[in-house]
Amino acid sequence: MNMLTRLRRTLDRLTIYLPLFLFAMLALGSWWLVRSVPELILPRIDPQLRQDPDFRLEQFTVKSFDTSGRLTREISGQGATHFPASESLHIEGVRILAENEVGTRLTAQAKKGISREAEQQVILSGDAVAVRQADAQSPRIELRGETLTVWLEEERLVSDQPVRITHGADVFSAQTMNFDTRSGQYELQGRVRAVLPQRQTP
Repeated sequence: MNMLTRLRRTLDRLTIYLPLFLFAMLALGSWWLVRSVPELILPRIDPQLRQDPDFRLEQFTVKSFDTSGRLTREISGQGATHFPASESLHIEGVRILAENEVGTRLTAQAKKGISREAEQQVILSGDAVAVRQADAQSPRIELRGETLTVWLEEERLVSDQPVRITHGADVFSAQTMNFDTRSGQYELQGRVRAVLPQRQTP
């Protein structure tokens, strides 16, 4: 009887620890399964990171208006491709028309352009030409270069490449340029050259 009593007590003690043993075995098995089986679900790809274009435009015009309904900006092109990864619109045969609240009018065109709406920026490349129409403050100003960057909200044109500026009858050339389209003033740097026709004195 003593032997049977001891055996029963031993079995009772074992049954107390049996659930803990089973939980430990299940946890070890789960860990092994996670480490051994390859990931079955592919990570979700953010659509904003896709490198291929998501839409294409042909012969388009995009217009912007202020709160009073006045046309402030117009961008058109022969064609355009949108790339969501960089949030940019690549335009062929780009043309820009902009006019601020005081009537300063700017037109620009180039073979290609990259428009970044978030930065309010358009990069013109390939025979880029921009013209600030004459007003009470300044005569007609024409800018030519291989690349011009138009900052729409700041009303500036900048270039880190050689440019040619025709200011009325005066002609300037420089290595870099920062042009304020509102005031008509520009900053030239690098090798600057100027051709100033002789003025006739009254």
